[in-house]
Amino acid sequence: MEYRNLGRTGVKVSEICLGCMMFGGRTDTEDSADIIDRAIDEGVNFLDTANVYSTGASEEAVGKALKRNGKRDAIVLATKVHGVMDEEDPNASGNHRRHIIEQCEASLIRLQVDYIDLYQIHRPDSQIPIDETLRALDDLIRAGKVRYVGTSTYAAWQLVEALWAAKELGLNRFVSEQPPYHLLDRRIERELVPFAQTYGVALIPWSPLAGGFLTGKYSRDESQSPEDSRYGIQPRRMGRNHFTDESFDVLEAVQAIAGEKGCTPGQVALAWCKDMPGITSPIIGPRTMEQLEDNLGTVEVALDENDHERLDAVAPPGRATVPYYEADFGPHPFRWG
Repeated sequence: MEYRNLGRTGVKVSEICLGCMMFGGRTDTEDSADIIDRAIDEGVNFLDTANVYSTGASEEAVGKALKRNGKRDAIVLATKVHGVMDEEDPNASGNHRRHIIEQCEASLIRLQVDYIDLYQIHRPDSQIPIDETLRALDDLIRAGKVRYVGTSTYAAWQLVEALWAAKELGLNRFVSEQPPYHLLDRRIERELVPFAQTYGVALIPWSPLAGGFLTGKYSRDESQSPEDSRYGIQPRRMGRNHFTDESFDVLEAVQAIAGEKGCTPGQVALAWCKDMPGITSPIIGPRTMEQLEDNLGTVEVALDENDHERLDAVAPPGRATVPYYEADFGPHPFRWG
């Protein structure tokens, strides 16, 4: 396992980040702890969750696992805030001070920790001025409850605005961004990657396997997804748009390279993502120990120039091979083009 700087901070994080979205939900607490232990044993020191994952249950599962193994101090622990935590409370969502402060306190309790290493704004909020958000986050840092702050699914222009505001107001700045990035969607290469490289912002891509599509579990001939798969359970969410001829062209290229290298398609797709310019640590989201083991095998896979040329031919740089459904994700900063 290699370790990379978390942007300009100097903090070292593993080249793979363990995403904990499934923990406390589809993956029960005991299995979640076993997966976390195994990942840490293999050198993963970067864990990412969010308050909205199973409405706090993911954070609780992560907290119990770190309490059990006693390795919290060696972990760079990340969580997020923004989403709705109480349907009946109009203030229980968004990027305003009240929600951020309230949810940070709640996350600390669920995670059973004294501080959060990386506290991230889960989505942009056009109704809240960026200085409102930054001041709340800055107060949390000064109070010792948060070490660093970041974002998820922000556009480059939004991050430039945030850096400008932080500099003007003397506030702590965002050090990382979590964008969607995989072989079916390479739009961040246009502006976000150059921005990150210029300003020293870590890129922590989510869904590097396109929600499991690039693992090879689906084929052109299947009219329905496997029942226990993500798309089988939630076919409209995060993937209905993947099932196109262009997407399967990409998948078949990935499968061909995997066959030549004696590894799995998922390992090829993840290796491609983690070693692209500007990328710090893609987030894996295993539901089972078997999936984790497959993801961890990625560190032994290396792609050469010819592999990249073959993948570029079916997945052109800077472009997406699938349409984006705003109804599935909400407003998306990369939706134009």
